[in-house]
Amino acid sequence: MSLTLLFLQLTVILVVARACGLLLRAFGQPMVIGEMAAGILLGPVVFGALFPQWHAQLFPAASLASLSSLAMVGVVLFMFIVGAELRAPSGMGAQLRAAGWVGVCSMVLPMILGLAIAPVLHPSLAPEGLAFWPFALFLGVALSITAFPVLARILKDRNMTRTPVGQLSLGAAGVVDALAWVLLAMVVALATADAGLGGFIKIALGLALLVAAVVLVVRPLLARLLRAHAPDGVPTPMVLAALLIGLFACAMITEWLHLHAVFGAFLFGIALPRDDRLLRALVERLEPLSVVVLMPIFFALAGLGTTSGAFANAGLGALALILLVATAGKIIGGAAGARVCGYGWRDSLATGALMNSRGLMELIVIKVGLDAGLIGPELFTMLLVMALVTTAATGPLLALIGRRGAKAVDGAASH
Repeated sequence: MSLTLLFLQLTVILVVARACGLLLRAFGQPMVIGEMAAGILLGPVVFGALFPQWHAQLFPAASLASLSSLAMVGVVLFMFIVGAELRAPSGMGAQLRAAGWVGVCSMVLPMILGLAIAPVLHPSLAPEGLAFWPFALFLGVALSITAFPVLARILKDRNMTRTPVGQLSLGAAGVVDALAWVLLAMVVALATADAGLGGFIKIALGLALLVAAVVLVVRPLLARLLRAHAPDGVPTPMVLAALLIGLFACAMITEWLHLHAVFGAFLFGIALPRDDRLLRALVERLEPLSVVVLMPIFFALAGLGTTSGAFANAGLGALALILLVATAGKIIGGAAGARVCGYGWRDSLATGALMNSRGLMELIVIKVGLDAGLIGPELFTMLLVMALVTTAATGPLLALIGRRGAKAVDGAASH
């Protein structure tokens, strides 16, 4: 592929991503929703359908490998930041218990519902030759995801970060992210193991050894390195280079294990000390490159993986079923977890609505599933639409719950 074409692709991708992001932000949505939608616009569903010749010239198959490599670097950097951002809920006792209840309930219910609809979707939407259980387990995990970064952005935009509901939702999202990535790693290992159970055991043992090495060796070394050379939390160029070397090494190992580079990146991020100054410095240095430049490439590649055939014949019915199960499972599960811990109905429903936000994390998960052969283009397209709809619905749902709660209070006061 010529450099001229590469730079043209990057220019078009960034322009469309920024334009869609700004447009959606004007309607009160996070910019990432518009950037994800830009990927669909650039894919065969819209751009390819309207201008097939231009689409083929701008995104020839031979050029996608270079874009994929750039996109994967962006995803690895992003997942590293996500791992570094994860925090235990503030305070112990009730807050930690509540976050655990909400996280588990908002994950278990959509997972059960996903397993329940898998027999309906498997015959027509599973890749040819894929057994039922890898497909069903992946579908369950995909429906149970909550987007920790997008959730944090929504709470910040609505000044809810320090509220009880905001703190509860962030803590619960951290629980969901940690559990979901472990489960996803196991599902991918099960599906990609070349030698059946023996291959799965080798991958699982390799992952267990990597986790042990990161926790027992890498984590203390990182803490010592940062205490000695970044006592103010701001890494020098040499320290930043060391962190990136460790990050890419972890990503390489999980890729070598036939999992996915995102698992290694997330694991290495978790190994960093929980230092807000360090996190702030990493975000300032890495996010502009990963989020502004490289992640839109990932969105565009995701859009290129979609297909208009997902909405043909019974496709719309399958999409409606996925949307119903995904939304009901998250909202009811999250609200039930909050109610168990003594929160009122209004706060419980608001928590469930927040847990329904999937955003970018869902896109990364379903791209992992597509790359691993666990889903095909049709189901990938449906799950991408589901991620956009459920995340875009978070703000309106919160506003609706707030209005209903205010009306209930006003009605009780008038009596």
